[in-house]
Amino acid sequence: MATKRDLAEYHRKRDFARTGEPKGADDAGPPREGTGDGAFVVQLHEASTTHFDFRLEADGVLKSWAVPKGVSTDPGDKRLAVPTEDHPLEYGDFEGVIAAGEYGGGTVMVWDTGDYRNLSKRHGEPIPLADALEHGHAAFWLDGDKLHGGYALTRLRDGAWLLVKERDKHASSAGSPPHPHRMRSALTRRTLGQIAADEDAER
Repeated sequence: MATKRDLAEYHRKRDFARTGEPKGADDAGPPREGTGDGAFVVQLHEASTTHFDFRLEADGVLKSWAVPKGVSTDPGDKRLAVPTEDHPLEYGDFEGVIAAGEYGGGTVMVWDTGDYRNLSKRHGEPIPLADALEHGHAAFWLDGDKLHGGYALTRLRDGAWLLVKERDKHASSAGSPPHPHRMRSALTRRTLGQIAADEDAER
């Protein structure tokens, strides 16, 4: 994991003259408002392949993973989560279109957002989320617009991670999620198509 507020890789991959993505402040800013230990966000990203990005606030940044199949509510689903570069906290509100030809070019939607509570332990003792991720296993409780309950991230030997829903009252194996093009933003209730159309209209 990157050190606190290290956004060098994030900046290296982007031309901020061409992308509306937030550059990020020089520091983490004032303490966040919320009821948990940090913020989380799940962004639906229609790039070269449509996938989800799962992000957890820790050490002044959003620790980030690409989750091809999205976050499941079924404890039987073990979702692959591929780590990506840390993102600035401001990215949690980003919704729009990344220009074609730019890194990650395509439409981004805030599919879900909210607070999380850190449940991570090591040798039976609570530890900070950043330390848990460093050791390769983190547990947390999500309180979002759509996602609720316990989840865990576990690092595999090849460096990828598994994101798994815990068995609790919020677990469910019923039904399939809607097609990505029918999903709606937790912030604006827009679809991917509406986000893209609104951006075109503003140009």
